[in-house]
Amino acid sequence: MTRMRAVDAAVAILVKEGVRHAFGLPGAAINPFYSALRAHQAASGVSIRHILARHVEAASHMAEGYTRATPGAIGVCVGTSGPAGTDMITGLYSASADSIPILAITGQAPVSRLHKEDFQAVDIAAIAAPVTKWATTVREPGQVPGAFAKAFHVMRSGRPGPVLIDLPIDVQQAEIDFDVDTYEPLPVHRPAATRAQVEKVLDMLAVAERPLIVAGGGVIGADACAELVELAELLDVPVIPTLMGWGAIPDDHPLMAGMAGLQTAHRYGNATLLASDFVLGIGNRWANRHTGGLDVYRAGRTFVHVDIEPTQIGRVFAPDYGVVSDAGAFLREMLAAARERELPRRTAWVRECAERKGSMQRRTHFDDVPVKPQRVYEEMNKAFGPDVRYVTTIGLSQIAAAQLLHVYRPRHWINAGQAGPLGWTGPAAIGVCVADPDATVVALSGDYDFQFMIEELAVGAQFNLPYLHIVVNNSYLGLIRQAQRAFDMDYCVQLGFDNINSPEVDKYGVDHVKVAEGLGCKAIRVTDPRELGAAFDRARQLMAVHRVPVVVEVVLERVTNIAMGTELDAVVEFEDLARTAADAPTATIPLS
Repeated sequence: MTRMRAVDAAVAILVKEGVRHAFGLPGAAINPFYSALRAHQAASGVSIRHILARHVEAASHMAEGYTRATPGAIGVCVGTSGPAGTDMITGLYSASADSIPILAITGQAPVSRLHKEDFQAVDIAAIAAPVTKWATTVREPGQVPGAFAKAFHVMRSGRPGPVLIDLPIDVQQAEIDFDVDTYEPLPVHRPAATRAQVEKVLDMLAVAERPLIVAGGGVIGADACAELVELAELLDVPVIPTLMGWGAIPDDHPLMAGMAGLQTAHRYGNATLLASDFVLGIGNRWANRHTGGLDVYRAGRTFVHVDIEPTQIGRVFAPDYGVVSDAGAFLREMLAAARERELPRRTAWVRECAERKGSMQRRTHFDDVPVKPQRVYEEMNKAFGPDVRYVTTIGLSQIAAAQLLHVYRPRHWINAGQAGPLGWTGPAAIGVCVADPDATVVALSGDYDFQFMIEELAVGAQFNLPYLHIVVNNSYLGLIRQAQRAFDMDYCVQLGFDNINSPEVDKYGVDHVKVAEGLGCKAIRVTDPRELGAAFDRARQLMAVHRVPVVVEVVLERVTNIAMGTELDAVVEFEDLARTAADAPTATIPLS
């Protein structure tokens, strides 16, 4: 056995578990951990590269972006005691809500002073418990290795999610006996569907005339998108991905039937779901912004729900049949069973779905100045190929993007789905850049989301993490303004003002170009839609030359209402459908 500090054992375990990057801020109560990071690199040559955030909440979102970008990865965020941990709570909530495993490590006051209101001593484990799978303050040095081993086991088993480990400073520094060479990760448990269960599902599918597969984020989390596409092709069943499952099947695949929902959805996706008679949900949670009212969503349809978490089955509504299983295990078992059957072909149903996709397209081509947001997404479709990784969170910008952009790969739409915290986009994009440094990463924000954690641009500049941040600026809380229409008001949502230092922004308030440049980045402002393509090209050139984030701010018209509603059959459209191919030139299939 080797004698070492508990915190040195913790770092050795992180390396053994595959951790190669961490995001955080040092502080007095976590400095022993940072000393262990430094010592481990010096002793072994195997380093955990640390990215210094400017805000601890941002570090937690960087960890989220990192995890979401790569199958099997676990992002790590680190902070000191007290407010560092409380700053992480939003990130832990976001990760928990979307089933994203991240590990939060915090420093803490000495064990003997935890009950004495010591400086920055807070019961962070109790605070974090509702938004983690497990949160613990380790009070005995000898329990540190076990706590870290359990953390990875808990994060990876069942429904994935975040864990917080809180380390008192004296526990970090105490010496323990630990043999790192014989350390092994604990076995991961994931429930798997049985042959009898998938045979039952296939029997139910066989009698359906207009079946659909709803593919959720669990399919992407299980790294089972290839199996999903293969099964859809084998069964001849169209697929509707949820927002968290977007990219599980390419947008241009003949069986990709569009997304359904109240906001982040396609008109043809909603129409197809309403025309179906059978829905097989895999790794999804029937989110209310996907379903709308359950009476409309469920009417005339049979439902099967497959989820890794037993208590998720029946949480929103009781399906006709439920299967507790990892999405990948279910899909593999379904494929094996389906190959042994004579399967019905659904040529007419598939053709009907394709016809809707070819005729119910929203218009994107507008030449208006100020710019209409639809044109921005059209130009993004032109500028960025199928390998681009989009990162975004919440707002009219995200809703319109989900209606109009195209995604062709899993983990190439990286979105805080359930929690939707403002400020998430920039830090998450940095995490994606760290995970995949060769990727073209395009972050998308409204002006308010962008302003929430704008300081993190300096992190990209300091660590040479280039990404393109598109800011669609209408100087409004656009989504809230649109929601206020129901109250006949436009109240406390205006962000514009006369900027005495930047009259050129013309009452739009914050000069995002100057702020970005002051933080060490490059920035371009666009006011004419005809300049968008050239601006995106220029941004990519600047990223390649300077290796820093590049902001492209697009000045939008102040008020644009984006399609949304309260029921799948009552989505309010504010623009006419595309009538010709010129109205939607970047559609995945030509307008029919």
